[in-house]
Amino acid sequence: MRGRFFLLLIFLGSSAVAMADAPPRFDLTIKDHKFEPAELAVPANKLFIVTIKNLDATAEEIESRELQIEKVIAAHGEGTLHVHALDVGRHDFIGEYHSDSAKGAFIAQ
Repeated sequence: MRGRFFLLLIFLGSSAVAMADAPPRFDLTIKDHKFEPAELAVPANKLFIVTIKNLDATAEEIESRELQIEKVIAAHGEGTLHVHALDVGRHDFIGEYHSDSAKGAFIAQ
């Protein structure tokens, strides 16, 4: 019994450490061919994950040459981006299929 309790404590402790090291997650929505929010504050110098939900009836491609991002999100679909650590500052991206209205930025701080 004592051994099982000890193993449980080790497991819970290692899980807490793993969760503390997990990259932060953010949500981004595409609606009416625009990104919401248009600017997303993210931590500088740390990998992060963005879940993108497309509420529009047409697909959109999120793209940034600077960030080396290119991902199509299907109509009424969802996708995930793993974004590498960014330097402090503004990092723009667009929706390639509607670049006149679909503009956004990660603000690394």
